[in-house]
Amino acid sequence: MRLALTLPSFVEDPEVPIEVARAAEAAGLHGVFVYDHLFRTAASGALRPALECAALLGAVAAETRSISIGTLVARATLRPPATLAASLDSALRIAGPRLLVGLGAGDEESMSEMETFGLPFGTEADRVMALRRTIRIVRDRGYPIWVGGRARHIGLIAAEGADGWNRWGVSAEVFAREADEVRSLVERLGRAPSLFTPSWGGLVLLGRTEADADAKRARYDPAPNVLVGGPERVAEGLRTYLAAGARWIMVGPVDSSDPDNAAILGDAVLPLLT
Repeated sequence: MRLALTLPSFVEDPEVPIEVARAAEAAGLHGVFVYDHLFRTAASGALRPALECAALLGAVAAETRSISIGTLVARATLRPPATLAASLDSALRIAGPRLLVGLGAGDEESMSEMETFGLPFGTEADRVMALRRTIRIVRDRGYPIWVGGRARHIGLIAAEGADGWNRWGVSAEVFAREADEVRSLVERLGRAPSLFTPSWGGLVLLGRTEADADAKRARYDPAPNVLVGGPERVAEGLRTYLAAGARWIMVGPVDSSDPDNAAILGDAVLPLLT
């Protein structure tokens, strides 16, 4: 089992995610992951800035020494495959074998970003085809490739040489069902499921105690699918994904700029999962 943290991307100051990455490394977490978005729409409708995925990945790689770093997920529809390959090769030179590459075809949120900048989003079939082309270009370059998305795409994509799968935000019940589908698809392709890595990521609102978590709940008013609680409750929720087949868990704190989340995960949650 590996426990990782997603980094705050929707900030002006790049030192903020770098500080969180350092805290995650110091806390003994296994990885940190960067998002790939162009902006985030605030509740007011204003567009919040985003740190570009490849640039942030390289900065985090240079500022850490032992923790795995990765993308969750780099979008195949946003960059030509050769451009993305060059960016990832550069990150590999900085990070070495710590690099993990998540790739995706884009979702509804990605569609609004593309439309804002006048970029084509395409049909689902178009995006899956672009993802498969990208995998063919970037595979076998020294880093594992995980594909983000629904299970029904994974059989086709695994055939292109992907090494793992990420599913974001779904319940443990849905993840368990899709993980079984992925396992069956990988076996049908003649590949060993033990060499294919399933992972889950989702939003969490974590406190040092239940009282702290309740105070955060009142402050942030999280969506119903956000896991809220102190270390014991959060660990209990994360264990359901481990039981469903996840080998990596990527925690996305709602208050992602607070490096104390890393300390709580490393000091209090991780021991309850191992």
